[in-house]
Amino acid sequence: MSEGNRTPEATGAVADAYAGNWVDRHAPGATRPFLRLSRADRPIGTWLLLLPCWWGLLLAMLADGRAGWHDLWIFVGCGIGAVLMRGAGCTWNDITDRDIDGSVARTASRPIPSGQVTLRGAVVWMGTQALVAFSVLLTFNSAAIVLGVLALAPVAVYPFAKRFTWWPQVFLGLAFNWGALLAWTAHSGRLEAPAVVLYLAGIAWTLFYDTIYAHQDAEDDALIGVKSTARLFGENSPRWLRRFLVVTVLLMAGAVILAGPSNPMALVVALGGVWAMGWHMHWQLRQLKLDDAGRLLRLFRSNRDAGLLPVLFFASALLV
Repeated sequence: MSEGNRTPEATGAVADAYAGNWVDRHAPGATRPFLRLSRADRPIGTWLLLLPCWWGLLLAMLADGRAGWHDLWIFVGCGIGAVLMRGAGCTWNDITDRDIDGSVARTASRPIPSGQVTLRGAVVWMGTQALVAFSVLLTFNSAAIVLGVLALAPVAVYPFAKRFTWWPQVFLGLAFNWGALLAWTAHSGRLEAPAVVLYLAGIAWTLFYDTIYAHQDAEDDALIGVKSTARLFGENSPRWLRRFLVVTVLLMAGAVILAGPSNPMALVVALGGVWAMGWHMHWQLRQLKLDDAGRLLRLFRSNRDAGLLPVLFFASALLV
């Protein structure tokens, strides 16, 4: 039987990975379990971690009208760091959830509960990724380095949040949007109000997309006692998602205004990115069906495009 015709259980592929992803098709066999542990076969999480970094960097450049070669490195370094820290964070999440994941249909095929990676191997792999990411962080200024180290706190807490609060998505937002603070500071040398407001906008966005994502597991989570905003809101989720949409747009617009681009046209273009992202989120709401797991996953993944819209508009604003 060819690998292309074998079941996910036979190949070791994870149930919710992209079909035909590069890990399952091209990565050396020995590396696949570790790459799956880092979610390299599911890149959407890397995008969701990276995009707030690019928002913060571009908005900082708009704020002071200054751009240099080091900003290009910050842009690239954030990409490298997002891949590595998302991988380390996912590994940590799977280490802490190894007993829970085996009880949930969507996650039972992950490398640790399925036996592809041992606990010791996972710990070593997590440490390796974190150390390489730290070496990238050391190329930034001292204020950004301090923020990068502090980012470990929400990352460490997040996997446990669903055990003690109905709002674990808040903790995910705290971790996933930290890059907005870090990248702004890496450019400017100091943390300022627009970056904080942008960070809060990212947290509201995370509440939006991860509530959609969590509805895939709502039934299994109820059986094993795992909490989430999807379970908390239930059928009222669309109403809450609309609130998160509005808060996201208002806070991001506020961040752009506080950044105060000196060129009025640059301000208009940057705000256009906020408007475009808001319309994308509105489109997601119109497509939402809480009982359609496939559609929920597609809508969750579409947030890469939603988050790229401000990046494109902020970058365009620098050119006007």
